[in-house]
Amino acid sequence: MERLVNTSVNGAPQWQLQPEANRTLVTLSGNWIAQEGRIPEFPDSALKEIRQGEPVEFSTDQLGRWDTSLISFLWKLKRSALEAHVDLRMDTLPESAHKLLDLLPENPPQPQPPAPHHFAPVAAVGQLTLDTLNEIGCVSEMGTAAARGGFAALVGRGMMRTVDLMTDLSAAGPAALLIVGVVNFLVGAILAFVGSVELHKFAADIYVASLVAIAMVREMSAVMTAIIMAGRTGGAYAARISTMQGNEEIDALQVFGIPVSSYLILPSVLALAFTMPLLYLYGCLIGMFGGFCVSYIMLHVSPLGYFHETLQALPLDQFTFGFIKSFVFGTFIGLTSCRIGLKAGRSAADVGIAATKAVVVGIVGVIALDAVFAVIANVIGI
Repeated sequence: MERLVNTSVNGAPQWQLQPEANRTLVTLSGNWIAQEGRIPEFPDSALKEIRQGEPVEFSTDQLGRWDTSLISFLWKLKRSALEAHVDLRMDTLPESAHKLLDLLPENPPQPQPPAPHHFAPVAAVGQLTLDTLNEIGCVSEMGTAAARGGFAALVGRGMMRTVDLMTDLSAAGPAALLIVGVVNFLVGAILAFVGSVELHKFAADIYVASLVAIAMVREMSAVMTAIIMAGRTGGAYAARISTMQGNEEIDALQVFGIPVSSYLILPSVLALAFTMPLLYLYGCLIGMFGGFCVSYIMLHVSPLGYFHETLQALPLDQFTFGFIKSFVFGTFIGLTSCRIGLKAGRSAADVGIAATKAVVVGIVGVIALDAVFAVIANVIGI
């Protein structure tokens, strides 16, 4: 058998396959570093001329630095030796390289073919329904556990920390006043502008105040504030809890026996449930002020007339219904955002996915709940 040699210069990796009296020697030399991009290949037919049962040994006296590229080369050589029924002795290899090589299988795993996709709309709808019902049950169970933790906290036996509640209250309340005020002011101004264009045709400019007041109190302030909080606070809750999930902080709390529902979820839900009605009232006032600015500038409505018409158009039960809606919206956003954060994965990409999903679910859920409240208001005659 002829001597097989892989030649190179400047300390590059090289190997030599040299037959001797009772064995075949594979000499490894040079630096086997993958980043240098000069790793030689081992031909598949290199060991076919060796007699079966003849040992193949290694000589590593001239071997320099190496990384996983050497392991890849040895793995291919090992598979070639198995196919040629050659006895490969790896005792002379470095111990660490020998251990790494033992971890690899004899043959690389074959890629699994993709599962065939069958069009089954009934099964897809059924699975979606089951998943939705399961999530509703999980969120309900989590809300029940948080409520029990709240009652326990009232009697001094809960695991909720006051500092966490105050921090969440500050983040969900005062810190959100600016964005809530700007959005509701613009919404009130837009309603007044659109209403004034039509009402001016009938010389009913003063009723712009009634239009803005009723629209803001019944629908727009509660819905717009909830959408803002779903995007601002709900996404932050999901990102925070999913980050804790990735850092194994949730696992640490469970190991120490600290209930996640009372320690993490309860302060977040209470903060939104308490601040949403107040933000709703604040949004109503700012929205009506925006409508007044447009009415005063475009229609020359007097401040006293605008104020009087607003009071005439707003019975007290409208605010009561809006407070209830805001409380439900806040509780829904808090529970769903925390649930999405808890079921998120543990990678960095899952944090962004959880935040995005929390915002989408929060906005869609708020609009769906508002539709339910509209039907209820029509039934009870509000």
